[in-house]
Amino acid sequence: MRRYTLLLIPDPETGSYTVEVPVLPGCITEGDTVEEAIANAREAIVAWIKSAELDGEEIPEEKAPLGLVNIDVAA
Repeated sequence: MRRYTLLLIPDPETGSYTVEVPVLPGCITEGDTVEEAIANAREAIVAWIKSAELDGEEIPEEKAPLGLVNIDVAA
């Protein structure tokens, strides 16, 4: 079992979500709800890993969960 951090990016205009898997380059999907976006991300991750295996590429693993920090910037 592998564990990956998902970045869920809400689209305020549509209410949908784009999902990126930062450690897997190009692994991006979307969903109309958070639940659908996460389910689609699982499918996208499996497909990404299978493709990488077929190409003989190394499968990246996160050593520790990624963290997000919000900061305020005066601009």
